[in-house]
Amino acid sequence: MQPINIVSDHDDFIIVEKPADINFHDEGDIDNGFFNQVKKQGNFDDLFPIHRLDKMTSGLIIFAKNLSAAQTFQQLFEQHKVEKYYLAISDKKPKKKQGLIKGDMEKSRRGMWKLVRSQEKPAITQFFSYPLTAGKRLYLLKPHSGKTHQIRVALTSIGSPISGDPIYSTHDSYKEKRGYLHAYALNFTFNGQTYQYVLAPSFGEAFLSESCQQQLTQLTEPWSFPWPNVK
Repeated sequence: MQPINIVSDHDDFIIVEKPADINFHDEGDIDNGFFNQVKKQGNFDDLFPIHRLDKMTSGLIIFAKNLSAAQTFQQLFEQHKVEKYYLAISDKKPKKKQGLIKGDMEKSRRGMWKLVRSQEKPAITQFFSYPLTAGKRLYLLKPHSGKTHQIRVALTSIGSPISGDPIYSTHDSYKEKRGYLHAYALNFTFNGQTYQYVLAPSFGEAFLSESCQQQLTQLTEPWSFPWPNVK
């Protein structure tokens, strides 16, 4: 078990790098989930999970150190005041270089979800995409909701499933050592102070490729991008 990277240690919260291919919660009777690993490594008496990432997803995640901070973050998330940005790689090119993916999500088969046309409580995701070498494409994504598998379903719905995704891209998942989805950046204001974090992926041949690394030099402040207003 590798030591967990604590990206930032604040009096009220910590920002942590979750590795790919580890469950957030424990599996079985063993305390091997990411949350318990963080708690043990930091020897925290109290630690409150604020949000979670899928097993295949790496990147930035927030934990509160006390109940008051946890309640504050809960309100921020409910009010959509925590901006999250993700990176993904697909070997399929979208019809448009940027866009909005919006629709309700319904359970499908084998643990999958699907996007439907209704708009009652829609999952909302914006994206920009950039060409990489070897026929791959890098996506910068900004979700405006927090649905299960939201980004994975969104990209699948436009014909660009995430490379290595064991559920939504089964035709090539066996070729990849990871699913290429990474929680890349956070931007939020906590108790009157603004916090911004960016963390590039540290694992995955496609993420570490020269073409991807060069593109990431242009994506260091995703909150400053000209994201269209979402109605």
